[in-house]
This record gives sequence, structure tokens and C-alpha cells, in this order.
Amino acid sequence: MNIKKKFGPYIRELRIKRGFGQRELAVKIGIAASYLNDIEKEKRAAPKTSVIKKLSILLEANNNDLNDLAGISKKSVAPDIGEFIESNPRIISLIRTIKDNNLNDNQIDDLETSINKDMTKTLIIAAGLGSRLKKHTENLPKCMLDFGGKTLLRRQLDVYNDCGISDISLIRGYKKEKINYKNIKYFDNTDYKNNNVLNSIFYAEKVINGNIIISYSDILFDSVTVKRLLNSDHDISVVVDIDWRGYYVGRKDHPITEAENVIFNSNNEVEKIGKINKGNDEVHGEFIGMIKLSDRGAKIFKQHFHRLKKIYWNKPFQRAKTFQNAYLTDMIQELVDIGIKVHCVIIESGWKEIDTVEDYKKAVHGFKKKLTNN
Repeated sequence: MNIKKKFGPYIRELRIKRGFGQRELAVKIGIAASYLNDIEKEKRAAPKTSVIKKLSILLEANNNDLNDLAGISKKSVAPDIGEFIESNPRIISLIRTIKDNNLNDNQIDDLETSINKDMTKTLIIAAGLGSRLKKHTENLPKCMLDFGGKTLLRRQLDVYNDCGISDISLIRGYKKEKINYKNIKYFDNTDYKNNNVLNSIFYAEKVINGNIIISYSDILFDSVTVKRLLNSDHDISVVVDIDWRGYYVGRKDHPITEAENVIFNSNNEVEKIGKINKGNDEVHGEFIGMIKLSDRGAKIFKQHFHRLKKIYWNKPFQRAKTFQNAYLTDMIQELVDIGIKVHCVIIESGWKEIDTVEDYKKAVHGFKKKLTNN
């Protein structure tokens, strides 16, 4: 969020963008049109939190961002934070502890991550055939391939656990009986041969609520990536690697034109996502296959999925031949196209995709080299 924005003018900007008249919006949020006019012209302070919440929903804005701007406009803390402190006096003790110990930015980030991780769960998509890995996946789903003595899935689980995430669900499909780790909620995609990533996700719809990370099962990633995603307070956030081109040097079986690329604006909001790279320099990064939804983001995601499924099931949808064959990136692009903000959490490397035999051999060699050096 650009903190240089001012609450009133920003509300006016969003109102016009969403096509609301001033009187129309005032009626919907339950205040007088003259009051809204004064707010937009900065003649009066921001309204109470219940009105800000209505504005965030109608204008499709982040509620936390609006409250932060409201606090700045009043030269005070964000109103929702002030109300929370008043109703929870013990929070003052926590704030004083932070002050007395003079915590630096990194320590505050660690504290924020610690709190967020306790409230966040993970859903891993592992239903696919992994056909590009040929003989290596004849009897195993690719998430069960060995990398330096641990399966790909075990490495993912370890990273999530290291980041404090223990509530983990997984969608199985191909060779599902081979995936049997304890303390995981399993959901089975019974039509994995025909469904692509997007529809596979919804076999686990009942866990898509609250704060949730949804990730591909064929990626290796580090804890830094997960922590950055945990710290995002946007409703929908995707992880984007801006140092991605080098990964495709010498990568013959998975050419650069097949990357799920991203173009984002100056606010790090997605404008284009998917297989959009035609060999030019316009793209800014690569989507690594990891998305985080807030509770509100999950509701938006599910609402539009079901709406679009009814319309496009056997019809072309974004870059997919039919909705049943759609990728996660097709859904993200659709949300962007209808005006829903999708935030990019930026990383620079720190991950690998295991999609082909070539990818697998390189990754295994890397682990062997690392073990030898140790």
C-alpha cells in the first residue's frame, strides 16, 4: 500500500473506478452524501471502522490498508487497531514490551511471522500424472521422488513445519496409495486424468478458508519464501521470482516460453499471469506455484470459481481449452481482469521446479554435490 495516498482522495479514486456515484455509495455504506463528500475533500476525518469495512467490500479494497490510511488522516493509529486495543488492554503490554526492548525491523518481522504462522494452513496439490518425468514416475507420484535421502514432499513438509505451519492438507490422485505421511488431511481427486490444477484444488474446498497457502507439489523452496508470503496481509498474494531467467539457461526440455510468467505494476499487483512469454523482455518474473488467500480472499476465490464453472465448463476459459483443463494461473488472470487485486510477493531465486527428467537429474546432482561438500 502506498502510504503517501490520502484516505479521502483514495476513496474518491476507488469509487470512480468501481463506477459508484457519490450519493449511491453513501446510501450503501449508511452515511450522508454530504459526509462522504467532505471525507473525499479531506474536510472531515475518516469514518468509523464499520463504515470502513463496508467501503473495503464495495470498493474491493484491502480493509487493513484503508484503516491504515484512516489512521494517518487522523494523525493517530488506524481506527480498527485503536478499537482493538481498547477492547483488549493486554495488547498494551505487548506493545510496551516491543518498545522497551527496542525491537528492530527484523525482530518485528520474526514476531509477525510467528503470529501469522499459527493461523495459517497449507494445501498441497499433488494429483497430477507427472508424465514428463517418464520412467521416474511410472510407479510413484512425482512428489515422492527422492532428493538427497528425502522425498520432494518430505522436503516441502519440513519447510512448512520449520515455519510453524502444521495444519497441512494434500490433494492426491495418481498413485495416491504411495502418499501416506501422518498428520496430513488427504483429499482424493477421483478424476485426476481429466482435471487440471484449478479443478483439482476444489476437491479440498472445505479447507479453503481462513488464511491458507496453496502450493504445487513439484517445487523445492526455502523457508525465506514461505516467511515472506506469511507476512503478506493482502487478500490474494502470489509468489513471483524476479531472478528467474538464469534458471532456463540450458533447460532444453522445459523452454522459457512455457514459464508461468507475471507482469506486475508499480504497486506489485498482477496485470498479466500465465504462459505469456513470447521471447520478449516485457515479463517481470515467474509465478512459482504458491498462492496465499486470506479468509476474504478465499471467499472471493470460491465465489468466482463456482460462477465461472457454470459458464465455462466445456468452453474455452482464458488460455485453457475448457474450464476443466484450466490452470491456477487462468483463475488468477480472470480475477485480475474483473478488477480484483492480486499482490506479488517478490523473491529472487530460492526455489526450483521439478517438471522434467532434466530438472530431476539437475536437482539430484545438486543435492549430491551439497552432501559431498558438507
